[in-house]
Amino acid sequence: MNSSSLTCVLVAASEFNAEDFRKRDARGAFDCVVAVDGGFAHLEAIGRAPDHALGDFDSLGYVPEADSVEVHPAHKDKSDLELALDFAHEQGFGEVVIYGGLGGRLDHTLAALQMSARFAEEGMGVSFVGVDFAVRILVGPGEFSIPALHGTVSVFSAVDESFGVTERGMEYPLENATVANRTTLGLSNELVGQPAGVSVRRGTLFIFHPLGV
Repeated sequence: MNSSSLTCVLVAASEFNAEDFRKRDARGAFDCVVAVDGGFAHLEAIGRAPDHALGDFDSLGYVPEADSVEVHPAHKDKSDLELALDFAHEQGFGEVVIYGGLGGRLDHTLAALQMSARFAEEGMGVSFVGVDFAVRILVGPGEFSIPALHGTVSVFSAVDESFGVTERGMEYPLENATVANRTTLGLSNELVGQPAGVSVRRGTLFIFHPLGV
């Protein structure tokens, strides 16, 4: 099977949604599991051995024993999560799901989102899973479908402006709009229990959505 059709999951050190991870892992959703520094402890706590462990391991406090370990110096220009995305890209994975990348320090979360947008723009599917919400990075032209759920959806531009942004099947309609990264347009739309979706003609979006998509 071509690796571009496979999914790599990265488990970093921040807030870990163990329940969601277990469910998806049990149904075989992940083709490769990578522990990113302190994310090794999250996996160890649920008895899941990673396929690869990577980082400077300053958060973890020790270099773990695993089948495959990649140790980086603490003084470096890239975060451990960026190095992990480099690894997934080099291995040719087409889809990456990131746990432990949201929550905790706001500067780490912002850096993770901004940096990951570059990988999405280079053709990789990128999602973040938090404790009570998830984020999908959508690059135009493209569409993100949401099943019949209730909850809040927020859409922000990851670049100066994203064009042709449409939100369908939600309480507040948005049609062919320009969304800039200096406005709150796109904040807190509501799912109404019917299939919904977000599309963009040109640009890159961060789509904050409920779990279960």
